[in-house]
Amino acid sequence: MRNKVYFSFIFSILLFSSAVFAQRSPDFKIRIDSLLNSMETNNKALASVTIRQNGQVVYSRAIGFIDNTGTIPAKSTQETRYRIGSISKMFTSVMILQLVEEKKLSLETPLSKFFNKVPNGDLITIKDLLNHHSGLYNFTNSEDYTKWMTEPRSRKQMMDLIEGQKPAFAPHQKGEYSNTNFVLLGYIIEDITGKSYKENLTKRITAKIGLKNTLYGGKINHAANEASSFEFTDGKWVINPETDMSIPGGAGSVISTTPDLTIFITALFDGKLISESSLKSMTTLNDGFGLGMFKVPFYERSAFSHNGNIDGFSSSLGYFPDDKMSIAFCSNGLNYGMNDILIGLLSCYFNKPYTIPDFKTLSLPAEKLISYEGEYTSEQIPLVITVKHEGDKLTAQATGQAAFPLETISETEFRFAQAGIVMIFYKTSSGEVAGFTLKQGGDYIFKKVVKP
Repeated sequence: MRNKVYFSFIFSILLFSSAVFAQRSPDFKIRIDSLLNSMETNNKALASVTIRQNGQVVYSRAIGFIDNTGTIPAKSTQETRYRIGSISKMFTSVMILQLVEEKKLSLETPLSKFFNKVPNGDLITIKDLLNHHSGLYNFTNSEDYTKWMTEPRSRKQMMDLIEGQKPAFAPHQKGEYSNTNFVLLGYIIEDITGKSYKENLTKRITAKIGLKNTLYGGKINHAANEASSFEFTDGKWVINPETDMSIPGGAGSVISTTPDLTIFITALFDGKLISESSLKSMTTLNDGFGLGMFKVPFYERSAFSHNGNIDGFSSSLGYFPDDKMSIAFCSNGLNYGMNDILIGLLSCYFNKPYTIPDFKTLSLPAEKLISYEGEYTSEQIPLVITVKHEGDKLTAQATGQAAFPLETISETEFRFAQAGIVMIFYKTSSGEVAGFTLKQGGDYIFKKVVKP
């Protein structure tokens, strides 16, 4: 939602499994072009995608625009720079592991060596920060975060905030994603080297492997081909506010292009940035968390990846080791689920069954829409979803969240494409609406609350 999308990582699973191994589709370029054409024509995405295999770019394209007037196109993937949000954590992890290799740090070094006022600092290690086992509260979850996220914040202000927050749980108890971990890691890089995160990023990564469009972000500059982000609201793209980049630091401060991102992750797996043993540490999972990295399945394959969200930007970077293939997707506006787009891109590339989505919607009479109004509860998840009729559409609102509009797909099926939500209503034998199945990474049954 606008003003409520942070630089936190949104974990997406590329669902499916199969024992049948398939090579690259011979017509993958045509198939991907068709998918992106449909996305662009139907206002589903402003985005770039690059696919690199065996060190060579095999597909690259940008669609949409980068400015609030809609007149500056996303010229090419080579030129269009996006805020990549939490993919920045991969860069931070690489720099931390470089410092470990230089024996300036250890994965077992306690956080208290650098910050002795952070709760549980004596128990939290560098490794705990990298794989999200610190228990530190994720500061972007704070209720007032959206009120100050666009304002500059000094390091002292950020540290005062972090030191004053109560831990979410005890260290090592479990893995739970927290941006706080990587803000601290960014500061640690600066303290050890005596140089800014920006200088370290240049020296340790971008200059080393020739990334010309990967930078520490600042205020968005359209003249430098930096994209603003947008939300599709009331039939048009509306510009989002900008998080001030003094806030995310090592958790989400980097801007880049999709070609640069594929160069970066290919170089990482080719041993050009860290050693083989450090890479093994990065890709070893604990409760599903690697060191600044995750593992996601796609049919018989698996990729090591990270996603990113900041303001209205959504991004994903992944590497399939067995295929020596990397894919980067960066968007500055989505009106369709990113995970669904990634499934489409990979299906087109790896020759899997896939049908380009049909974005046609229906218009139902008011009396039918009104019949769906009410509150719905589920025994599977502790949410109350309120459905209302507004104009010629339905809206849905979950507990503690903003309302979102639903597209009408059929008389009983409705969709919020931006979040990949589908709601399929069912009725009693007498024709009254009884509930719905919510599909979003699984099936959840909601029943209509019958009030006395």
